[in-house]
Amino acid sequence: MQWETVIGLEIHVQLSTRSKIFSGASVAYGAAPNSQACAVDIALPGVLPVLNREAVEYAIRFGLAIDATINSPSIFARKNYFYPDLPKGYQISQLEHPIVEGGCVTIRTGDQEKVIRLTRAHLEEDAGKSTHEEFHGMTGIDLNRAGTGLLEIVSEPEMRSSTEAVAYARVLHSLVRWIGICDGNMQEGSFRCDANVSVRPAGSETLGTRCEIKNLNSFRFLERAIDYEVARQIDILEGGGSITQETRLYDADRNETRTMRSKEDAHDYRYFPDPDLLPVIIPHEWIEQIREKLPELPGHKNHRYIQDFSLSAYDAGILTATREVADYFEKTIGLLPGQGKLCANWIMGEVSARLNKEGLEITQCPVTPEQLAGLLLRITDGTISGKIAKDVFDGMWQSNGENADAIIDAKNLRQVSDDSEIEKWVDEVLAANPQQVADYRAGKEKAFNSLVGQIMKTSRGKANPAQVNSVLKKRLAE
Repeated sequence: MQWETVIGLEIHVQLSTRSKIFSGASVAYGAAPNSQACAVDIALPGVLPVLNREAVEYAIRFGLAIDATINSPSIFARKNYFYPDLPKGYQISQLEHPIVEGGCVTIRTGDQEKVIRLTRAHLEEDAGKSTHEEFHGMTGIDLNRAGTGLLEIVSEPEMRSSTEAVAYARVLHSLVRWIGICDGNMQEGSFRCDANVSVRPAGSETLGTRCEIKNLNSFRFLERAIDYEVARQIDILEGGGSITQETRLYDADRNETRTMRSKEDAHDYRYFPDPDLLPVIIPHEWIEQIREKLPELPGHKNHRYIQDFSLSAYDAGILTATREVADYFEKTIGLLPGQGKLCANWIMGEVSARLNKEGLEITQCPVTPEQLAGLLLRITDGTISGKIAKDVFDGMWQSNGENADAIIDAKNLRQVSDDSEIEKWVDEVLAANPQQVADYRAGKEKAFNSLVGQIMKTSRGKANPAQVNSVLKKRLAE
């Protein structure tokens, strides 16, 4: 039987607010355990939560970015369950009236684009953290994270492979960083994914029984966990068994999912409106003010790059993957009009390769957009060849961004375009390689490229390649 995979993602985005969502406690990462859990976070008698306005603004930003409905009012509810790192015995969340409803994002896998609809995005507080590794036979509870503001983003079950799920997660990861609501640090838990996975016979419209894989904190783990879970479910069904709805954990060391607990439904949590928090009324004027402050969004920028700079969809996607890379590209192209492809190639090539090698972000690049544009200008005006430009770039990087012209002059790297000089190099190489000359004249085209390579080597890369080709063809025709 042919099977179809059905995937929906719930992504927890930790909001980059300066304090927690219902208290003034710090959200700084790495503090000593339990040093940032105040009386409100652990619901001591007599305390009351106060909603963080900045968290609401961040949720509105996200809703506008995905063209969703901003609900007013939105209502906070108590989600009741027991867990050792949930100090109140309930979590403040939203159920029936989330702040963001609907919306969509576009993903790309290979040459295909697909629109994924979102169900909702709601505000809630995070729980604490249980630590098992550091305590033999015991569990440590750190409540620093309790009360930290989250935006939980829930998709429709419209992804059909782990590849699509990862593409969707990457789009959201880029978007929340782009609009400045989350730092996206997956190692620190700022961006966590839960995957709801089921399978059904191909062509069926009925959803299969789903299992939820919790707390996936890397794109690689997300892909591997989904692939394992799909194979597990198909194996059970083809063996005549049935799938149990449950929550599972992914073990990266064993590359497998395993049972965590039976899957709860909404009624199991006994949701009810939080009596300590009023409905959130959002003035239309405030929404419009936030809309006006939004940066140009990656989807729009992507299409603009294709139209304005004649870039491929792939190139535009790479350059708009983060706002910082897009800013670097735009500053470079702004100084070198009409050279979109050249700028894109260098940023995606030499610049990215060097950043990856040294573990740097583009904001830490020692070669500024202005300095890169200066280097690329020397390629376009014929001062240096593309090959020599790589040596100059290396010099700029090593010298922490020294001007390209200074390095070109210091190392005497200017390209030679004088015909008489090039003719000397051509004649020297032809005299030393009579067999390759004979091969070319006998119809072997590869011999021509070999001769060009030797001429460039003889000139130490300084000869203008176009003129080398012209002079060499002329000499070989004599």
